Formats: sequence, structure tokens, C-alpha cells
Amino acid sequence: MVGVGGILQKMSDKFWNDDFWLPQNMTWKDLEPGFGDHNPVHLYISIPCAFLILTLRYWTERYCLTPIGIAIGIRKRKTKAFPHLLLDKSYTVGKGISNTEILGLAKQLDWTERKVNRWLRLRKNETKTSTLDKFCENAWLFLNYLCIFTVGIIAFWKKPWLWDITMCWYGYPRHNIDDVIWWYYIIITSFYLSLFISQFFDTKRKDFWQMFAHHVSTIALLTFCWVLNLHRIGSVVLLLHISADIFLEAAKMARYARCQKLFDAIFMIFTIVWIITRLYMYPFWILRCTLTIPLTFGPPFPAYFLLNAFMILLLVLHIFWSYLILKMIIKCLKTGETGGDIRSSSSDDSDDCVS
Repeated sequence: MVGVGGILQKMSDKFWNDDFWLPQNMTWKDLEPGFGDHNPVHLYISIPCAFLILTLRYWTERYCLTPIGIAIGIRKRKTKAFPHLLLDKSYTVGKGISNTEILGLAKQLDWTERKVNRWLRLRKNETKTSTLDKFCENAWLFLNYLCIFTVGIIAFWKKPWLWDITMCWYGYPRHNIDDVIWWYYIIITSFYLSLFISQFFDTKRKDFWQMFAHHVSTIALLTFCWVLNLHRIGSVVLLLHISADIFLEAAKMARYARCQKLFDAIFMIFTIVWIITRLYMYPFWILRCTLTIPLTFGPPFPAYFLLNAFMILLLVLHIFWSYLILKMIIKCLKTGETGGDIRSSSSDDSDDCVS
């Protein structure tokens, strides 16, 4: 009789089948010693590291970024509605309250209809994320993206595969990894894992599920590249994406700080970088390489299709967000005003350019 351990071992062997994950005539043992330098189990370190990053974010936003936001003139949350048992009950019953119900509440409380509406408006504002909180959130992301991009460029500057994408495949899968890249990859994975977790607590966006899919595909792609020793292509994809995200978060910060001219300038730079990296370099340089170069070394293996599925999913999300950006630009040109939470607008910002 086969025990539980034997069943789990069979399941593990079936999942990590050489024919699925590796090129033809390759086995996991063929990756040693290079593979031993970054065993797949090491990626579990990113889980506790993600919670450390979330803790660091909390203290940074509270004791560093919040005072900075206040110092540059960003207001805290507006006046709260005073507690009222009847009104609280009416508010929590449903988000939409009809005029008839408002009139009824006004008569019960001996208030004017305007006073009831004001209380309900203040009560609703309590559920919204304040401008200061949004500023701190974007400032945190800006600092992280800037650090990740800077460290990545320094770490990979002398790597030939950073400049010639085809080098990501030459000699594959026997690619050794040094300590700098090991730590860089672990920290990057931890950071994106922390973003996945914090998405459920941050400002609710209209493209929540698109961002959810983006984080899932990013983490899956990072994990996939780590396990299959594809850290070269994974690192290039990361740097390419983060280059635009730096300006995206900086533009949002300028908007919340009401620095209109600065916002306009950064947004213009962001749009140019976005088009170059997400709509040109990514599909015609990286994706084209991952689709074609591996085929020159042998027949495609199942993991090849899985890798490109993740890559194509990212491209679809790029096109979706490009549509939102284009929509925002057109609306702003028509109205002569700029504003709006770029790419992933808050669900509360119904008047913003991005809807």
C-alpha cells in the first residue's frame, strides 16, 4: 500500500517532469552546479520578506511620507460626520438613499433636507481614501521603483544580455547566477508579492481586476523564470516595465500635490517612455525574442508555451492601459484641463479624465 509520502512524491515527480519544463534531452541534473546556486525552494524566502516590506511601508508612510505630504500642503482627511444612530443605520442599509427616504429622515429628526444631505455626504467621504493617503501610497511606489531600477542598471550594466536580448538564450539553461542577482531577484519577487497583498487594502481602483491579473502574471513570470533559470529574460522584462512606472508614480504625486506644470511635464515624459517601452520594445524586442529565438535551438517544449502565455497576457494589459491613457489625453485636450489618476484611477474619482 502506497503511503501519503509516496503519493506526494509521485505528484511532485509528475509536476516537475523534465519533458515539460526543460528543452529536449535536458534534465534537472544538467542544470547543476548553476541550478544549485538558486534552488527553487529559495524563492520561499520572498514570502516573509514581503511582510517585512509591508511593515517597512507602514512605518515609512506614517513617519516619513505623511509629514512630507503635509509640509507641501496636502490636506488631511476632511471633517467627519458626527455619530448618529438613526442616520448610521440608514446609511449602512444601502449606499443609495432616495429623496423620499431623505425627506422621511428630515421629518423624524426635525432637520432640514440640506442638513441630512450634508451628513450623508460627510459620512460617504469617510469611506474614501484621502488625498494624503494616495500621495503616500504613490510616493512609496515611486521610491521603490526608482531604487529597483537604479540597482538593476548598476547590477546588470556589464552583463551582455542586458544589451543583446538574444544572449538571454545562448547557453541556456546552464546560466550561473551571482550573489547580487540572487538577492536582487528575491527582493524584486518580495516587492511584487507585497503589492499583490496590499492591493486589497490600498485605494480601490476601477481597474482592480486588471491590476490583480497584472500582479498575478508578474509573480508567476518571476517564479517561472527563477525555476527555469531564465533570470536573464526576467530581469530585462522587469527593468523595461519599471522604467515607465517611475514616471507614472511621480506624475501622480505631482497631481496630488497640485503642481500642475510639474504634472504636465512628467506626464508627457511618462507617455513617451510608456509608448517606447510597453508598445514598441516589449512586443517587438522582448516578446519577439522569446517567441522565435528558443526555436532556433530545438523544438518547442511545453514550458515555452507557458512562458509566452504570460508574456502575451502582459502585452494585452499594456494595450488596455494604453487605451485608458489615450482616452485621458483626448478628454483633457477637449476640456483643456489635465488631471485624473493615470492608468488605474480611483473608483471614487468619477470626474477624473480616466474613467
